Amino acid sequence: MKVFGKLVAASALAALAGASTLAYGSEYPSQPVKLVVGFSPGSTIDTVARIIGEGLSKRMGATFVIDNKTGANGMIAARTVAQAKPDGYTLLVSNSSSITVNPLLYSDLQYHPLKDFAPISTVVSVPFVLAVNPDNPNTASISSLKDLVDLAHKNPGTVTYGSAGNGNLMHLAGAQLATMSKTDMVHVPYRGAAPMEAALLASDIYYGFDTLSGVPLMKSGKLKPLAISTKERWRDLPDVPTVAEQGYPDFDISFWVGTFAPDGTPKEVVELLNKEIAAVTRDPEIQKKLMMQGNVLTQSPEDFYKKIDTELKQNGDLIKRANIKISQ
Repeated sequence: MKVFGKLVAASALAALAGASTLAYGSEYPSQPVKLVVGFSPGSTIDTVARIIGEGLSKRMGATFVIDNKTGANGMIAARTVAQAKPDGYTLLVSNSSSITVNPLLYSDLQYHPLKDFAPISTVVSVPFVLAVNPDNPNTASISSLKDLVDLAHKNPGTVTYGSAGNGNLMHLAGAQLATMSKTDMVHVPYRGAAPMEAALLASDIYYGFDTLSGVPLMKSGKLKPLAISTKERWRDLPDVPTVAEQGYPDFDISFWVGTFAPDGTPKEVVELLNKEIAAVTRDPEIQKKLMMQGNVLTQSPEDFYKKIDTELKQNGDLIKRANIKISQ
């Protein structure tokens, strides 16, 4: 009888735990959800966060608010979420640089990409566009990637390129180009893609691997696109060849924008958010907006975790080949 009583008690506790789990999932979200973004308003990451936040607000009946915590190549935002209460009400919208590059370059990161986050889903995959300012006297005569490389060969240590921060994938793209072309180019970091783009427009730098947010500027003639960073051309700039097409066949760099919760967030909340984000990206109007930012890409939490693990290894090899080091 005592054994039977213990079994009944255990079953009751299990049932209560299950009920509590279901209750948590069914009640979530019962208050505003904060989407923490490590880059400036107007950047690709910020734009994707706002599109997804708007869609989730409509679908889930709660407010999803954007909280921009810029600086340190997204590390400030990532730390904030890694240290937040794991209740599903503080989430991170990040690019791949903050998750799969920063840990390889900074020793005082204060977060571990595979231990401190619960990956929810990727949202988009995005190529870069190498662009120059046609009104910049230093680059006015450049009309191809070959012209830019030739200029760097003739003027070592003079040609500058911008990025969204030290260790950002824009930085890695520029360093990779310099390594492959055997040129000495100078990296200039900024606090996000938008400030980098502003510097390019102000002729403060020679070139930059810009995000797709710069495509309207390229179509208007304010920036001149020279190359796409991935193996395939970008559909909105069909006449712009890839870096690979222009003499560097192994060049293939892109970034993703994804969503994360703090480690320890209830599994059912992570799975619910994954399901809802996937549904949001299938909405025709939202999909149209996202396709302007990149290629729509959603994954299960498990596949997203594996993607991060794989990219950490790949980016580690890239950093070694390009001999990138960050002074801390």
